[in-house]
Amino acid sequence: MRTKTPFDDSLMALCDPIATAMGFEIVRIRAMGGKTMRVQIMAERGNGTMSVEDCANLSRGLSDMLETEDPITGEYDLEVSSPGIDRPLTTLAHFERWAGFTAKLELDRLVEGRKRFSGLLAGIEDNNVLMELKGEDEAALIPFSWIADAKLVLTDELMTADLQAREAAPQQQGSS
Repeated sequence: MRTKTPFDDSLMALCDPIATAMGFEIVRIRAMGGKTMRVQIMAERGNGTMSVEDCANLSRGLSDMLETEDPITGEYDLEVSSPGIDRPLTTLAHFERWAGFTAKLELDRLVEGRKRFSGLLAGIEDNNVLMELKGEDEAALIPFSWIADAKLVLTDELMTADLQAREAAPQQQGSS
């Protein structure tokens, strides 16, 4: 889910090692066509933070590599950003980290007559996401491989957790 197309996959293969070496995790890459291609890269540090300065530093690091490797034909705009509060969930680790918060999932197939689900994340089990759905007694076990798209839902609880993480981030970064 970190990529959607084979071209996104090729960009991920080039960008991921650089981001990792700089201390970032790429959450998602999307290359979108048009008159000028736009390459969107969402990234964050291991503690879930991503400052404006971090975005600028990662952008410079990736720009240097993209100029050298030249994987994109023609002009393009590179956009590096944080995933934001109502972030996409693209790895199993994201589902585990955000357990206890509300998320929306879209599956690549119908399950009980629908593809879209919303509920409280309850962690992971093997390669499955656990989600508490309204009206169900037990958490649903959703294979990670079936998830086409997922993101957190903006709630008061999520905003409070984000604020607390931002307040703690300078201490965490200073101690590393």
